[in-house]
Amino acid sequence: MQRWTSTLVGLAVVALAVWLVARDFEPPRAIGKDPNPAASATASASAAVTAAPPGDAGGPLLVSDLLTGEPRAEGRVGATLLDGGPVPPLPLDVPRQIRFGVVLVSYAGAQPSATGLHPAARPKADALALAQKLASGAAQDFHAAVQQGDPGSSDDVGRVKLGILEPGPEYVLFTLPVDAIGGPIDTPRGFWIVKRLE
Repeated sequence: MQRWTSTLVGLAVVALAVWLVARDFEPPRAIGKDPNPAASATASASAAVTAAPPGDAGGPLLVSDLLTGEPRAEGRVGATLLDGGPVPPLPLDVPRQIRFGVVLVSYAGAQPSATGLHPAARPKADALALAQKLASGAAQDFHAAVQQGDPGSSDDVGRVKLGILEPGPEYVLFTLPVDAIGGPIDTPRGFWIVKRLE
């Protein structure tokens, strides 16, 4: 008799939990931009019923969007592209992490590199000119460009997860095809010329 009572109480608890979840259930809302808007025309009617969360500009959800701390680099180095334009939203199909190499060209006022060495004392304009020169050579021989870069440059710096870097460098790096070269990109540590390895 006690076994039947325990079983019935257990089933009642499970039924109550299922009812509570089902009562408050809302279908998930899409985040980001649909890469195929024509295919989702039928889904847009049902999606129009639910509004986007406040602050969602239609871009993809990033790890930094979930953090409650400091906002992402607004108005600082790395918050825009090299031409000063805004950073577009990342496509929905970017990988969650990538492996890359970097050529660092630092300038006066930049943060120290990952190796802890202080940046070069060159003016930012001179650093940009050198970075542009190294970027054109990196397309032919990335290793040679790494050798000409400042300390902190490496053929393979390892993996970085989405949401860690500033918006500008992150966009350039995560939208590069494998084995492609990008940059120069202005970062708080100096100009980067990057190669996506995988």
